[in-house]
Amino acid sequence: MADVELVKKMLREVLTANKSGPGVSLSRLQSEYKDLTGEQIPHKQMGHGNLDALLHSMPSVVRMERNRSGEMVYFASVSGETAHVAKLVARQRTSKKTGRPQMVNCQMRVKPAAPLVLNAKPRTSLRQPDHRGRGVGRGGGGGGRSGGQHDFRQGRDMRDTQSEGKTNQTPSNLNESAGSGKPKPQHSPKDYNPSSAGGNYSPQQVQGRLREVLNKYSNGFWVSKLPQLYRELYKQDLPSEALKDLEHWTHVCTVEKPCSSNPKELLLYPAKEPTHTQTPSPVPARVLSPTSPSPPHPLPPPPVTQPPLHLSPDLKQKLGELLVKYSNGLWAHALPKLYLDTYKTKLPEHVLENLSLLSDFCTVDYPMPDNPKRAILYKRTKEEESCNRRESVEERRAREEVGRRLSSQAVPPLLIPREEYPSVLVVEATNTNGVILRYIGEGYSQAQEALEDKMREFYCCQDNNSRTPLASPTSGQLTAVRAEEEEEILRAQVTEVMTDKVKVYYVDHGFSEVISKAKVFELHDTFFKLPFQATKCKLAGLETFCQEPAVLKKFESMASGKILLAEILEREQTPLVVLYDTSQDDDVNINAACIKALQDKTLASPLQVNSAYMNVAVRSVCSDGTIYCQLPSRGLAKLTEILEKTEAYFHSQVTSEFLVSRPFCGKGCLARYKGKWSRVEITNLHGSRVLDILFIDLGVQASVEVFELREVPSPFLHDLIAIPPQAVKCCLADLAVSGVGSWTPDAVQWLRDAVLNSTDCSMKVHERHNMDIYVSVACHPGHFVLQPWRDMYKLVVLMGEMILYYNKTEEKPLKVEKNQIYAAKVENNWHRVLVKGVLTNGLVSVYELDYGKHELVSCTQLRPLIQEFRQLPFQGITAQLAGVKPRQWSEEASIVFRNHVEKKPLVAQLEAVQEAHHPWDRKLTVFLVDTSQEERDIWVHDIMAEFTDELTKEV
Repeated sequence: MADVELVKKMLREVLTANKSGPGVSLSRLQSEYKDLTGEQIPHKQMGHGNLDALLHSMPSVVRMERNRSGEMVYFASVSGETAHVAKLVARQRTSKKTGRPQMVNCQMRVKPAAPLVLNAKPRTSLRQPDHRGRGVGRGGGGGGRSGGQHDFRQGRDMRDTQSEGKTNQTPSNLNESAGSGKPKPQHSPKDYNPSSAGGNYSPQQVQGRLREVLNKYSNGFWVSKLPQLYRELYKQDLPSEALKDLEHWTHVCTVEKPCSSNPKELLLYPAKEPTHTQTPSPVPARVLSPTSPSPPHPLPPPPVTQPPLHLSPDLKQKLGELLVKYSNGLWAHALPKLYLDTYKTKLPEHVLENLSLLSDFCTVDYPMPDNPKRAILYKRTKEEESCNRRESVEERRAREEVGRRLSSQAVPPLLIPREEYPSVLVVEATNTNGVILRYIGEGYSQAQEALEDKMREFYCCQDNNSRTPLASPTSGQLTAVRAEEEEEILRAQVTEVMTDKVKVYYVDHGFSEVISKAKVFELHDTFFKLPFQATKCKLAGLETFCQEPAVLKKFESMASGKILLAEILEREQTPLVVLYDTSQDDDVNINAACIKALQDKTLASPLQVNSAYMNVAVRSVCSDGTIYCQLPSRGLAKLTEILEKTEAYFHSQVTSEFLVSRPFCGKGCLARYKGKWSRVEITNLHGSRVLDILFIDLGVQASVEVFELREVPSPFLHDLIAIPPQAVKCCLADLAVSGVGSWTPDAVQWLRDAVLNSTDCSMKVHERHNMDIYVSVACHPGHFVLQPWRDMYKLVVLMGEMILYYNKTEEKPLKVEKNQIYAAKVENNWHRVLVKGVLTNGLVSVYELDYGKHELVSCTQLRPLIQEFRQLPFQGITAQLAGVKPRQWSEEASIVFRNHVEKKPLVAQLEAVQEAHHPWDRKLTVFLVDTSQEERDIWVHDIMAEFTDELTKEV
């Protein structure tokens, strides 16, 4: 009786692999099931007269539909347990700019920010003003509202706009001339200060600082937030008098009372008109004697020169000429040198400080959201330029309205899951300190799906006025977007407005896309309640190497687009995590794999077959006879030198900064071995104090307390990371080790006494014949067929020549005899075959000598195999797996074996050869090794040994 659950599992695998297609036909389902398992779908053994009846009995596995031509096709049913995950992955979209088949990869990413910035805490790493009130910014170029895309950028590093020794004060207006005939006000609005009698309150200093804050948040914010922003930026409390004076500082800010349920809540915006330095009015000259009273106002300090609010036509033309040459964009930091080389004059500094000045003729994109200085510039088309100039006033008004609307909408922050190991969907990373991901589970991905289902119902309703697209979407606006490829409605933020398209950032999915304006709708208040699901994390242990190309490439290949397990080490705003891929037989530590990508392989211990080595140090002998040695090498010499410097460095330092405070599996650090600091990797944690470590250069395992570990000092970190582990794993020739079991304690002790810690051993490497192979057929560990990889191209050439030859020859009567070699046509290809039997119905049973398959063909499809096609040795070699005991393999074990080896390139290590008279009867005994993973080699016999042990325990 067939295993029903196993058949269901295999069917689900076949159907899931074709989930993106138009369904699977019945014949194709049979074929792919056989390719996967080596067997037909056993419908009769499962009590069904035909395959269709079997499939009807499995609604949890198979869903059936008729296509347009009337043919029945089959799809994978989504189970309740995996429905939300499958739907989640299906909703991921590929950025059209990348052209990669990954689920998500957006190279030109613009960060969402709008409603978050208004309530977010600014960075506290700004330069603190000195006690004389210095440190006020340069103003960012005046009006403070140019380029809404930049106004909303979250996390913008405002350190670049700090200016030591300058203040942004504006001179007060002097009294008007005596002959004006008008009443003379005692104070201008700038000096209005009714509540500052006495004390240290300086209105001009506060006004200058307020300008800087408004330049950064030019779309406005609640007045109630101002004291908090002021305190965090300037390390001082905002004078209470200043809040009362805001309404009178019309040259600095605009205070508005919105339509709100709270009448006391006010909104603060930059001044409606750009501030210009005023020239004092002329007053009658008079001479003040030393006893004369002071004038009513002190003379103002000289005005501070502000950067220009616009570019000169000549400068615009030159910059436009440069950008036209680079249709794929130009890095902004490359612009000064390019400008100097081309026009033999320096580019004005204020251009790079305020890229929004280029918005008339240039699009500014930020591929690295955490680094606003890394921008890419694109030349606009003439149509876009004219549209930009024509609508600039309208866009400004729209941004103001958007700012007011967004300020009244509070999107709650995304909370980190409570569990220690939540599942996450990794979107992508351009920096391992800011990996974009989404949490999976209740309250996260499931809540998001429910929200998007409601959005689809809301926006697809025929009677709903919300189906009308937004007339004028603006940068920074939160919207509802109809996705390009599906009938899905998603939350998104507009990051750039073009002629008839907009660029949006999907705040729940973590990537950007350019879409038609007709697909953008107003986001209803109901859909502001769920936190944005796209968030960020920081990978532990990679902080120093966060932007290394080798690290990012490894992370992209191992993690992007996959659902992984995240171990949360620190629950900060950007949590510190370790990611694990649990889809394999062994969990893979993504963080550790990325660190290993930095190793310099030229510093690894050199091992060559049939080579002898002197002065070999034996460092460890394991219970199974495995030996770890150190060979003289360039890497070992460099390691010894750096560790000696590290010893001296530790002796010279009196600090606690090198103590390991946050241990995690895969972390590299230092521990003492026989009184000297050595490199270790944490392999396991027992609570918060005790952990297991591996001395990676010695092959020695140990258990220590966490206070015994030290961080690698930063002066030596890069060099130590680059050196691969220097412990070389060896075994004694002609003595069984792996897969057979442990040695006796006496044998292990004898070997340890003989060689352990000896530094003057000599070693020769005994060749084991390894060959690259391809497994064409795998029945079970006791029988499979391999092909030598090195000659596969010769087989391809041979079969091509056989097709040309036999397709031209006419069919002639042929007496077919058993155990003779012929050429046979199988599925439009000509193969070299051995006849195994001749049936009475005209069919012949043949064995493909190059592929190891058994087939039935008509005797009319056989031809004599000419001598020319017998020169290449037959490529199909029968083999059995070494390292496991011969047995009657169960169907479950056979499936496991096939899934690991069939149709895969592997390395075969020859153990024994069983010779025979005919080459097709010869049989090899080999170890099979999967070397496709850079981190480790997978020995197939170990997998089969573990599998059979589990079956034995179950029995």
